[in-house]
Amino acid sequence: MVTPDDFQYAMETTRVIHEPDRRIETFGATRFEFEILSEPMDSVGKVCIRRGEVEAQKPQLIKPDGFSEIELEGFDPKVLRVIEHFKEQGIDLSFLQYGFQFKRSDISKEFVHDQLESVSDKALEAVRVSGNPSLAIIQSVDDAWEVGIMKFTLDMIMKSQDINRFDLKRRGLI
Repeated sequence: MVTPDDFQYAMETTRVIHEPDRRIETFGATRFEFEILSEPMDSVGKVCIRRGEVEAQKPQLIKPDGFSEIELEGFDPKVLRVIEHFKEQGIDLSFLQYGFQFKRSDISKEFVHDQLESVSDKALEAVRVSGNPSLAIIQSVDDAWEVGIMKFTLDMIMKSQDINRFDLKRRGLI
């Protein structure tokens, strides 16, 4: 069980040491492979390598009229009036929603008796040789390694948004 402190620590210390060459596709699903490297807390000179996949579903565009379908729990009903005001002013309130699937069935795990820096260097060299455009190499905390995957997906969303929005505008969808 990941505590809030574990979560915060993992978010702060996770590093993507190699990101995929591509971004999230605008009009289709995108599959990323990952290798997440971590040091078990109870072992010295041992690194855990987990391999798996994360799939980003096709981004969905939510337009201002779509806000009526979104439950705004805890917000004052005046929020809907503010949204109407922005629409009247011609302000684009559309935003992108991304869906990710974390495929646990594809996770493999192995332990290597070496230092984290050395394992990282070897992983970087291997991805340079293979040229795999969809591979991410991530260093994270062993007990909260899934938080590292989440941080990676959030980073990919942030880096893909402008491209996805441009593609949607170019096709006249926003």
